[in-house]
Amino acid sequence: MQKLSLQSELKGNSYPGRGIVIGRSQDGKYAVCAYFIMGRSANSRNRVFVTQEDGIRTQAFDLSKLEDPSLIIYAPVRTLGNATIVTNGDQTDTVYELMQQGKTFEEALRTREFEPDEPNYTPRISAVMNVKDGQYDFAMSILKSADGDPKYCIRNTFSYPGCPAGEGRFLHTYVGDESPLPSFEGEPKKVDVLGNIDEFTELVWNSLNEDNKVSLFVRYIEIATGRHETRIVNKNQ
Repeated sequence: MQKLSLQSELKGNSYPGRGIVIGRSQDGKYAVCAYFIMGRSANSRNRVFVTQEDGIRTQAFDLSKLEDPSLIIYAPVRTLGNATIVTNGDQTDTVYELMQQGKTFEEALRTREFEPDEPNYTPRISAVMNVKDGQYDFAMSILKSADGDPKYCIRNTFSYPGCPAGEGRFLHTYVGDESPLPSFEGEPKKVDVLGNIDEFTELVWNSLNEDNKVSLFVRYIEIATGRHETRIVNKNQ
């Protein structure tokens, strides 16, 4: 698979929707995670990322303007021991709770399907990163309808025994800004992961469509120690 420019992928799609990048830093020292949200409606755009004890959650920026919270308020990132769980919906809690009971990432997601937002049937995208004793691996998942047919839920899981320095995998919800919104196709894209945490955060944020971007989370986890640094960028300040 050809390695793509993450910057070009983001700039070339005005509405990838929500996206997850999992990879390894350019210097090879860090496991890297990025998660962004975008919005076309006033309700989707009225959000910020806020920190909580075991990760982050979305929150209404202006509570008086919050409409339906069901698909937009959730915890995108939670940590469970040495695992970092990242998803685009409340399936974060499903994965967290079932992994806590001894189930696998894949087993947990078999209990869920795409979002009930007809006619888009937005895919649920998820990832888990495992950093322990100097070792690093990750998995990614997409749950989507069969070409817009809600009678069928396609569940794909992709497992990676780590990756080379400066490389990652990119999974997002939509192919482009159409109506209805077409779901992501194929396996996660191989993309470059460039720079330190601040440079990478700036690259991703500045590459997202100015009108549609809402919030960005980036975390660098030192593979040797498990220590991490986090950056959050919110368009609403």
